[in-house]
Amino acid sequence: MSSPERDELMRLVQEIPEDQVSDALHELRRHLQPVRERPWPPAFFASAPGDGVSIAEQADELLREGFGR
Repeated sequence: MSSPERDELMRLVQEIPEDQVSDALHELRRHLQPVRERPWPPAFFASAPGDGVSIAEQADELLREGFGR
């Protein structure tokens, strides 16, 4: 699924003159840098109580009961 902004970005990319592609690519990569530097795992990991094992042990039962519906 794409947004109108993403569609416009794709259209604009096609309009970049070939001699400016390298500069445009450099600028785009500069803006994406923080995304690659995000810590792993995210802060919300392990934010729920418990060790995760008890949920895993109950997976079949939870799914049978319609968990997530």
